[in-house]
Amino acid sequence: MMDNTDRRDIIDLIAKIISLIFHPLFIPLYGLIIVFSAPTLLGYLPLSLKKMLFFIVLINNVLLPLSLLPYLKYRNYISSWEIENRRERMLPLFLTTLLYAATSYIMIRFPVPGFLKTFILGAFFLSLLVTIINFWWKISLHSLGAGAVTALILILSLKMSTPLLWYLIMAIIVSGLVLSARLKLNSHTPSEVWTGYFTGLTGLGLFLWFF
Repeated sequence: MMDNTDRRDIIDLIAKIISLIFHPLFIPLYGLIIVFSAPTLLGYLPLSLKKMLFFIVLINNVLLPLSLLPYLKYRNYISSWEIENRRERMLPLFLTTLLYAATSYIMIRFPVPGFLKTFILGAFFLSLLVTIINFWWKISLHSLGAGAVTALILILSLKMSTPLLWYLIMAIIVSGLVLSARLKLNSHTPSEVWTGYFTGLTGLGLFLWFF
């Protein structure tokens, strides 16, 4: 029979898996998948263009940041792979922001729909904003990503005049799981989690709506 310790270990394991699956580095890829799969005009873009955009983001904003982590750990710029310490986050956040700037530059030069360009520029804006905030305060990047995805679906639905209710419901459910996981692992305080979520929600939402 399972005792309380085993139950807590299983819950912690589930929280870690959720945190890994919805790691902030993967959020731009999930965003592209949502845009490409949603029943809007953007979903009918040529497959070759979808693949190109997907691999640009995959290389620039997932694989490159991940490849830098072992070097940062080796040089003792970070003490753990989770990078929970606020001061240790500065260099990874700065590098991530530079890579988003590079991706934004590439996107602007390619003949792709304006909404996709704005989405990547919005991701760069959020990364820059969080880097600045991190000088004084630590917020949850996982929650920021969850809020950003929710905003993406909401604005995509409004701008394309297409109801995406089930996408939005799933985003809200996943957001709840992500926020709960970060709190369960004691990675953040409630204020850090909620600030991260609403920063992502309002930040990307306003950027996509007005630009």
